[in-house]
Amino acid sequence: MEESLGSLELFVLPVGKLASWTAAAAMMFGGMLPYIPQYRDIKRTQNAEGFSIYVCLVLLVANILRILFWFGRYFEPPLLLQSIIMIITMLVMLKLCTAVRMTNELATRRRAFSDFDLQYFWLWSRFIDYIQCVLTFTVVAAYITYLLIDSSLFVETLGFFAVFTEAMLGTPQLYRNYENKSTEGMSITMVLMWASGDTFKTAYFILNQAPFQFWICGLLQVCVDITILFQAYYYERYPQKPSSHTVPFTSTKAL
Repeated sequence: MEESLGSLELFVLPVGKLASWTAAAAMMFGGMLPYIPQYRDIKRTQNAEGFSIYVCLVLLVANILRILFWFGRYFEPPLLLQSIIMIITMLVMLKLCTAVRMTNELATRRRAFSDFDLQYFWLWSRFIDYIQCVLTFTVVAAYITYLLIDSSLFVETLGFFAVFTEAMLGTPQLYRNYENKSTEGMSITMVLMWASGDTFKTAYFILNQAPFQFWICGLLQVCVDITILFQAYYYERYPQKPSSHTVPFTSTKAL
């Protein structure tokens, strides 16, 4: 009997470790996967109009703040690595989108970060301007964090703001559906992938005892996904009068 239990334990432990490593890898690399086909499509068509570079802005801010939060409140290393990977991914997307946009808009006046023109914020002509902006934000945020790192209120607020920013990425789709009173043109499969990915993330946060900001905002993401799915059901069953002004769709969701 003891031998059989020992053999079972020898089998279960490696399986458990493998499952843990798989979950950690999914957390680290899952967020970047949706951007691979997007990158390839932009590269192939030389057209970046279907991708909003403000997605990059939001995710860069969210993940930089999350890394700073780690210095004040330790959390799982896979979540820290996820933020680093997402920052690299967003910079790669920005570089491609900037190059494509400038190629297609040769006559456009060049804009730079050093112009300090709010009207053209995050609409600059060179990739180096985005790097300058990101570095400036990182240095300022890091300095403020360094000064207030001993304040638990500041640290917890920093963590909440970081994950809350990312949690709100599904709301543009929600608003677009509401304005148009329709989900026409929206992929239900895509939303189901959002919901499954966010559910997995939230479960991972809870099971690994991540800071409460993570799982609260994870639950918020799941609620937004479910609301979008409800919109699809409602507008399909009870068609509304088409809106006179259709809001163009640009997906801003991160897995």
